[in-house]
Amino acid sequence: MIKFVLLVNKQGQTRLSQYYEHTRIDERVNIEADIVRKCLARNEDQNELSILEFIHNVVETYDRFFDSVCELDIMFNIDKAHMILDEMIINGEITETNKDRVLAPVAVLDRAAGHK
Repeated sequence: MIKFVLLVNKQGQTRLSQYYEHTRIDERVNIEADIVRKCLARNEDQNELSILEFIHNVVETYDRFFDSVCELDIMFNIDKAHMILDEMIINGEITETNKDRVLAPVAVLDRAAGHK
């Protein structure tokens, strides 16, 4: 089960965080700081292959929606970034990885709002 998703830049700044179980704000701050510290200091990747594939899929999905996603896309469109994640993960479980299915409802809402 996925407990949370963090998008962090190379300077260690959290750009998006999505939690799938209740976590107090002070705990979130400590967890995120600890994870960022460990990830930035890590020499080799110890993640499971399936999680790496999912992370790659999330980035590809963001790339498709934002036309080559960058950090500013996430920062200025945080609601859409969350919506995309919400289409992929429900209650901490990966439920959808098909990019077309993930982006279809987001694109409908985007068009209804007069964007793109």
